[in-house]
Amino acid sequence: MTIEFSWNWLGITALVLDFIIRVIAVIVVPRNRRPTAGMAWLLAIFLIPYVGVLAFLLIGNPKLPRVRRRKQYDINVYIRQTTRDLVKANLTSNAPAWFRSVVTLNRNLGSMPLQGGNIASLIGDYEASIHAMADEVDRAEQFVHVEFYILTCDRTTKPFFDALERAVDRGVTVRVLLDHFASWRTPDYKHTLQRLTSMGAQWALMLPLQPFKGKFQRPDLRNHRKMVIVDGAVAFMGSQNMIDRSYNKPGNIKRGLQWQELMTRVEGPGVAGINTIFLSDWYSETGDVLSHEVGLLEARPVGDLELQVVPSGPGFDGDNNLKLFLTLIYAAQRRIVITSPYFVPDESLLAAVTTAVQRGVPVDLFVSEIGDQAMVWHAQRSYYEALLRAGVRIFQYPAPYILHAKHFTIDDDVAVIGSSNMDMRSFGLNLEVSLMVRGREFVQEMRGVEDGYREISKELTLAEWLKQPLRSTVLDNLARLTSALQ
Repeated sequence: MTIEFSWNWLGITALVLDFIIRVIAVIVVPRNRRPTAGMAWLLAIFLIPYVGVLAFLLIGNPKLPRVRRRKQYDINVYIRQTTRDLVKANLTSNAPAWFRSVVTLNRNLGSMPLQGGNIASLIGDYEASIHAMADEVDRAEQFVHVEFYILTCDRTTKPFFDALERAVDRGVTVRVLLDHFASWRTPDYKHTLQRLTSMGAQWALMLPLQPFKGKFQRPDLRNHRKMVIVDGAVAFMGSQNMIDRSYNKPGNIKRGLQWQELMTRVEGPGVAGINTIFLSDWYSETGDVLSHEVGLLEARPVGDLELQVVPSGPGFDGDNNLKLFLTLIYAAQRRIVITSPYFVPDESLLAAVTTAVQRGVPVDLFVSEIGDQAMVWHAQRSYYEALLRAGVRIFQYPAPYILHAKHFTIDDDVAVIGSSNMDMRSFGLNLEVSLMVRGREFVQEMRGVEDGYREISKELTLAEWLKQPLRSTVLDNLARLTSALQ
């Protein structure tokens, strides 16, 4: 009787606890969260209560710790105060009617002003990009700022590290930021840190997962930015990490995978804006204030392009990059071309893209034929039918290349390039940086890159897509559900 009584009470306790978990989940989970994400989390908790709760406690908070968010707020206030006059000086008169409102949006969300008088060019060759950055480092006289999601010293990137070492030997200050978790997963992580230390560079880990040192946040909140700034005069930014084109993974090497990237080289006042993002991240990670190196008001015009840097991520209150993308897509009148390795849109982005076609604006989407991340690739595929039925043209970049470039063009007026994918992770979980560029010559150069993609890509048709086997459809739809767990 005693054993039976104990089991009865254990069962009753489990039922009561299960009920309490469900009630609390309904109250806590949906708060300040997208409906799709809230429903996905509730579904996980209701179906597998204990596992779901543990997962939610570990990765359920999509924001950085309060201290980090406070630092970002202080940075935003400082930028707004120091660039107040610059905003007025850079209001343009010959831009599209809608452009000024986009500039205002970016200013209100990310604090950075529009800056005129720039030149910029694109680099699509992987190793040429690394050598271009190394060559610029070799010309450095004051400082070099390096920030990468993945930074590793291997055979391909050795010229860049050699250039950093030569810069330090000349007395140039070299500061380096690398994402802790992403870089730690590479085979040469320890060697990379040793190399940075031995050459005398100042370096810090971004968003370190070091709980015993009091440094911990949701593990998959990562700093996904990629930038190099030299003397505040030249900057590089875009999609490319500082690692071999195969990412040095045995699985990638076996499959022959090669990453295809796009970087932009910038000169002019806009470089100071890019440098400000680095200085913000340096302050967030080290506590060191380097305000004397911002220089937003001192740079001289060298060209005709107008640039606005748009930072985004869990340190901000809103989805800065998503709102920029939505605004530009709805503003487009003639043509939209999107390149994204991971195109997993939320409802708002899917509606914007399909609505553009329905109102008569052609939309081309470039994605990879194959994927390097199974869950994301399958989630992306789950949207193809809706896109194709709406009239979006989908072009698949051929294997064994992973089209990792992240950029898009709006009409003949505006282009955006940066580190941000068009997926829920980049919108809500990653620290990203995008560069909005207004200038026909730059848009034309990017159109040339897009035309090159189109020449070698295969267009996916609706008729072809509807022949997909049932097992692929099931996998795609299951992956789509998990993509909302934020």
